[in-house]
Formats: sequence, C-alpha cells, structure tokens
Amino acid sequence: MLELDINEPDKLVTVAHALSTRARVDILKLLNQKSLNIVEIADALRLPVSSVANHVRVLEGAHLIQTELMPAVRGAMKVCTRTYHDVHMQLNTSFLGNKGDEQVYEIDMPVGHYTDCEVSPTCGMADGNGLLIPEDEPASFYHPRHVNAQLIWFRRGYLEYRFPLEIPANSRITALEFTMELCSEAPNYDNNWPSDITVWVNGIDIGTWTSPGDFGDRRGRLNPAWWGDHATQYGLRKIWRVDAERSMVDMHAVSDVTLAQLELSSATGIRLRIGVREDANYKGGVNLFGRQFGDYDQDIQMRVHFIAE
Repeated sequence: MLELDINEPDKLVTVAHALSTRARVDILKLLNQKSLNIVEIADALRLPVSSVANHVRVLEGAHLIQTELMPAVRGAMKVCTRTYHDVHMQLNTSFLGNKGDEQVYEIDMPVGHYTDCEVSPTCGMADGNGLLIPEDEPASFYHPRHVNAQLIWFRRGYLEYRFPLEIPANSRITALEFTMELCSEAPNYDNNWPSDITVWVNGIDIGTWTSPGDFGDRRGRLNPAWWGDHATQYGLRKIWRVDAERSMVDMHAVSDVTLAQLELSSATGIRLRIGVREDANYKGGVNLFGRQFGDYDQDIQMRVHFIAE
C-alpha cells in the first residue's frame, strides 16, 4: 500500500496528478493482470504510442509503476509493472497513532518456510543458485533445505504456513490480507493453462482465484541467470482479503466467509494454506514465487488491520 499524508504535500500532489487522467487510470487497470510493454498498452487502449509513453513517464514519476528495458526484435522495449495495489491518502493527520485508530501488523513469510505440505508431480523447488531437490519427487519436499526455496511448483496438493499474530491483547481485527505472486503449473510453461488456486485460513476455505496460465512468454524481472528461458517465468500478484462482510481477491468478492468465522480473536497464530482442491474444475497446479524469482521482490505477506481498544 502507498501511504500518503498532508505533511508530504509534494508527494501527495504528484500522485494525485498521476491519477487525474482517465488514460492513466486505464493503464493501471490493464497492469492488474500482468506486466505489459508500451506498444501492448497502446494497442489495448487504442491510443498513440507517444501518448502512452508520456502517461507512463508520469505514472513512473509518481512511483505507481516501475519500468524495465527488455530485449526486443529491434533494440529494447520498456516493460511496465504496477507497484501498488492500494493508495491511501490521509488528509488529517491529527488522529494518526492514537488509541482506537486502525493499525496494521505486517509480516513476510519466505515461500520455503512452509510447515506442512502434500504435493504431486510435476513438482520441485529452486533458489538463486539452482534446484534444491530432485524434480518430481514429493518426498523431497520434507528435506530441511526447503527453507531456502525461492520458487516452488506442484501440480496437485497444498503448502501450509503458520504466521505469528503479535498484536495487543483485546485488539479488534477489522481485516486480514495475504499478498503473494503465483500462477498455474504446466510442463515447461503454457500461458493458456487455467488453475483454480484456493486459499484456506485456519482450515476454512476463503476463496478461489482462477489463474489463466503458467507464464513464460518473457523472462521474469528477478529471475537468476541460471534459470532457463523455457520454464515458468513470472506470476501475478494477488491479494486475498477477509473482513467483517466477505472474502475477496483483489477486492472482488469470492465467498461469504467473514472474520468471525476464522476465530482470530482466540488465536496465537494464523494458518495459511495454498493449493488446488480435489474437486476443482481446473486442476492446473501452482507456482509460488519468492524474492529471487518472478516480477515482485516480496515473499508471502500477511497484513492484519486492527484497532487496539
């Protein structure tokens, strides 16, 4: 989340200006699903490439997107990636930090630090230097070196993580979020390979997102040099969120599960499970990305919004 307040007026004005034009908002919307180059954006929005290039410069200047020059048939192309899912503008800072106001507890979990698993081939894991275990051998997922994984893939099953919950006693939780980069798992890669990826919290299914494919049409922005061009390259960054009314993926409702059903008030920790249900319509597997692979420099992030009472 990008946090802005009235005490940083120049930054606030820069971001507000970047969001003041419909075309720039449309560009951010396009980048919800995947990174795109300027020509692809221009084609999708039916705008001149020169206009899109100008809009991209404004968005980049506001730090709402990041760009990277990638090799192309002729020279290089500028690939654009959105950097934030939420922008919060605080216009009255006199109440910040007071008891009774909403606060956020945030913790990152490396993808290799799962506490339980059940997987089926194709499966494997890698770090920045090479494969960590033999491919397609599920028993190897219990090897101690799994904690070093930066990319994990499996066709069936799940990974489960345990997050600490370190917030003041008697706090009232208002929302729970998990952010991660992931996609389907196909042999090598297949951009058209749907997979119904489900997330469970404390054993409760909070919702499913259908990944459209296992993406390999370009190299992931962070992938190490040893990783081949004909394998999975990047995923999409998705946010599962539960509040008092519903569960959502990227703010789109996916189930009626609420915070009350998760019984977080009596929990000392939170169990997160990521996997593919046995009765899923699309059993296309999972690729889960850590900081050294894909497009986003992040692990699995948990954010707990709460009010200390």
